[in-house]
Amino acid sequence: MKPLQHDNSLIISLNMGGVIAAYVPLAISLWLSTDVPLATKGYWGMGVLLLTLSLVNVVKYRFDMKASVDRIKQLEEAQNERFLAEFVTSCVARFVRRVLGVRRKLNMSSRP
Repeated sequence: MKPLQHDNSLIISLNMGGVIAAYVPLAISLWLSTDVPLATKGYWGMGVLLLTLSLVNVVKYRFDMKASVDRIKQLEEAQNERFLAEFVTSCVARFVRRVLGVRRKLNMSSRP
């Protein structure tokens, strides 16, 4: 499980770097533009932040859905393996009982 967490932290760090690289030029352009009123700049800034939060939630829920689907698959595979093992065990037990039953009949019929 450690390598998975390491991979996730690397991906998160890379994404955070990308977000910062996108926010810095946006903030600079909003700060330096004199033609746009301050209220409009704030509105744009709030829109960008809310859009970022929405995208983070969408990605998180997609990962959660994928993880739950993977867990369901693992449970179904384990259940199928258990059913198969029970089936094979019962078939072997029936076969052994039949073989022992035939031997007993042969032993009884060979006695005088």
